[in-house]
Amino acid sequence: MQATVSEGNGQGPNSSSSSTGHNHSSSPKLPPPGSWASLKANVIRWRGSRKLVLVIVAIALLLDNMLLTVVVPIIPEFLYDIRHPDAPLASFPKTPPTTPCEKEVTTPYNRIDVTTQGYDNASWYAEREERHKELVEETVEVGLMFASKAFVQLLANPIVGPLTHKIGYSIPMFAGFVIMFISTLIFAFGRTYSVLFLARALQGIGSSCSSVSGMGMLADRYTDDKERGNAMGIALGGLALGVLIGPPFGGIMYEFVGKSAPFLVLSALALGDGLLQLIMLQPSVVIEESDPPSLKALVTDPYIIIAAGAITFANMGIAMLEPSLPIWMMDNMGASRWEQGVTFLPASISYLIGTNLFGPLGHRIGRWLAALLGLVIIGLCLLCIPMATSINHLILPNAGLGFAIGMVDSCMMPELGYLVDIRHSAVYGSVYAIGDVAFCLGFAIGPALSGTLVNTIGFEWMLVGISILCFAYAPLLTFLRAPPTKEEKKVSINGIDNAGLSLESGPCSSSQTIDPSSIEKTPSNGKLTNGTGYTNGAAETAVHCPSPNGGEHFVTKL
Repeated sequence: MQATVSEGNGQGPNSSSSSTGHNHSSSPKLPPPGSWASLKANVIRWRGSRKLVLVIVAIALLLDNMLLTVVVPIIPEFLYDIRHPDAPLASFPKTPPTTPCEKEVTTPYNRIDVTTQGYDNASWYAEREERHKELVEETVEVGLMFASKAFVQLLANPIVGPLTHKIGYSIPMFAGFVIMFISTLIFAFGRTYSVLFLARALQGIGSSCSSVSGMGMLADRYTDDKERGNAMGIALGGLALGVLIGPPFGGIMYEFVGKSAPFLVLSALALGDGLLQLIMLQPSVVIEESDPPSLKALVTDPYIIIAAGAITFANMGIAMLEPSLPIWMMDNMGASRWEQGVTFLPASISYLIGTNLFGPLGHRIGRWLAALLGLVIIGLCLLCIPMATSINHLILPNAGLGFAIGMVDSCMMPELGYLVDIRHSAVYGSVYAIGDVAFCLGFAIGPALSGTLVNTIGFEWMLVGISILCFAYAPLLTFLRAPPTKEEKKVSINGIDNAGLSLESGPCSSSQTIDPSSIEKTPSNGKLTNGTGYTNGAAETAVHCPSPNGGEHFVTKL
């Protein structure tokens, strides 16, 4: 008797197809749509899907970056208002009084009539100057608060990365949700600078768990380099969407509903993401079979450092703008809350386009080239921002800035996984901890220094300085065009004189078959030498394979 397995629900007992005298009612029935059994069957079927993992990671990055940026239009004015409860920022008129002033006096001085400015206009200009000084001083405090999240995340990453090698990715991912949920509630009900500072710092621990575990999980599920680039482009699209929605969402909700409203909405969304993780990922301990590369080996790899450095410098400019641009707009343009929120909208939309476009395109044209062009565009856009005299003038440079950052991030994140594959072992927790450290360095150094730099050299020269750094770093990305593989490193270390063995150091264009009689493997030290007696006896082939950076390699099987 032959058993058949029922299809469509992923569960249920096997039934006999050769039963005689039985009608169709004896075969197992599919659960009715909408029933608990049907829902359970769908959950079981989806648990092994890597697309579901991609969705969960993208949602986690979306919520994390919404919380990251929703505070941008809220915190500067909120801190000013709690210190000036009797004269909030919104109560100050944007223009001086235009009505005639009764106290205007004309007196003769050296036979010339001199008109003294009325009290109303004089007091308006005096209050404006006082407000300007307080806003500039507040830039330092706002910058330190924004940077606290990145500094804490910076410290947590070297712990979370190796931890994922020991217990897997799902438990740290779920821990990130719990911490972010608590941080969001503290933001919602915090009313002092110290409490809000604590919430921002706590978010850094949750972000470290979510980003390191999420990127490592994607790299582990998507083993093909091209598919991995596409998947990480989509996940970074979730990050971009969070950056896109955060500032306008925070600014509009703060102005029309209240300060707590955006954070309560975010906490409800985070709770839904946590339930999705709990049901679908089922957090549990998973031990890696292969030995992970040490954090020291990855940190001392110059190619990984170059890729990580590109992420740092690409994000440092926008990180400097987050605390300083809203205050500069209030000071120079009299921008309202919603205008401060929507000023980052073009950057967020173009970042979303850039990450999804250069996920697959970077693999085709060379990720090193796309990232190099991205850094150059970032520098040019930063130079254009101080020239703006209205919010409309900020649209084009902000859009270019976001698109270029998307180019760099969507190319360098999968590049880190590729470098680990070819130069170390395919365990990704630590390398994405380094990638997240690079991201955090930009968002730690940028806001922390922006307040001090604005006070000392001014907003304009601060952006000129970071532009010069981007231009200077861009040429280093040419080293990523054809990085040497693990086999090439071993050959170089062992000092092989390869007569007839071609391991190229640049682009290659043809395959080559090597006669096994010309080389042998010495068991004691693993060196390859000219001679006879190679144990395998089969011809070895140097495979012609393109790298995702525009270069090509011979991968020799020994």
